[in-house]
Amino acid sequence: MSSEIFDKVQRVLTALQEQNIERAQDLEAFRVKYVGSKNEIKALFGEIKNVANERKKEFGQLLNDVKQAAEEKYNHWKEKLEGESGGEDDIAIDLTAPTAAIPLGSRHPVSIILNRIIHIFERIGFTVAEEREIEDDWHNFTAMNTPEDHPARDMQDTFYLKDSTNELLRTHTSSVQARIMKNQKPPIRIIAPGRVYRNETISSRSHCQFHQVEGLYIDKDVSFADLKQTLLYFAREMYGPKTDIRLRPSFFPFTEPSAEMDVYWGLNNEDDYRITKGTGWLEILGCGMVDPNVLENCGIDPDVYSGFAFGMGIERQAMLQHKITDIRQLFQNDTRFLKQFSGVI
Repeated sequence: MSSEIFDKVQRVLTALQEQNIERAQDLEAFRVKYVGSKNEIKALFGEIKNVANERKKEFGQLLNDVKQAAEEKYNHWKEKLEGESGGEDDIAIDLTAPTAAIPLGSRHPVSIILNRIIHIFERIGFTVAEEREIEDDWHNFTAMNTPEDHPARDMQDTFYLKDSTNELLRTHTSSVQARIMKNQKPPIRIIAPGRVYRNETISSRSHCQFHQVEGLYIDKDVSFADLKQTLLYFAREMYGPKTDIRLRPSFFPFTEPSAEMDVYWGLNNEDDYRITKGTGWLEILGCGMVDPNVLENCGIDPDVYSGFAFGMGIERQAMLQHKITDIRQLFQNDTRFLKQFSGVI
């Protein structure tokens, strides 16, 4: 039996030595047969179990010689054929020639505005906090003092996960505030940017997904005056040093008192008349003092600490800054639209 196996290996060695190689196709066929991952020589190593013990060393040496012979022949002809073809196929390269223009991308208008807002608040000590987009009912609603019968809990406004009445796509980034307040002791000074979802009809002015930035500041002796000065600073950094603001009473479940903030946009053209409804004032964000119930829900003593919160939509800011008339353009990934923002940071 051992003699037959030795003869088989010798035949393979003879065959590979005699195989004629003249072209690249011949070399590739040789590689597959004798050098590739499933070559004939590799299969012969499995025969060592059938060789008598006293001849196993001899058999192993023979296999190594065959393997080496195949690799040497392959490498020899590979270098030879590449050298022969190089003279005809080489193309002279002009290293001084200018390269082809590399197409550059551009920032999305939502990212442009979001980064600008983040930088404004970072300069006065706010840090960025991010959290999950799939939330539970407690962090999204209950912790934020939203009653059980509040319309926002209805399926018409909220995307609940299939077969679940507790897990949902967050409707605001206030859930980030709830998680931060549960896990961090005051003082707290954060902004929470992120994508949110609401079950709304898609139109030129509204979408079922959009982005928000919410801010939260909790410490001892925080007052409404602190909120007003913070928002005035933001407005003048965002819209110009002479920007005026006004605060109008409003209602949010998680703040008391609550307010809407407007900036004076002006009435310089027909677009200004349209978007401000002829008043010159434009609503930008909602805000207010954190309701004591919210602090208590999150384990913070409302008798010791107070705070303010605010929130704004990023798409609305982007549409205003860049005069975009249809919110749907921000989600269509049309490169013709997005290229307009090349070079904007």
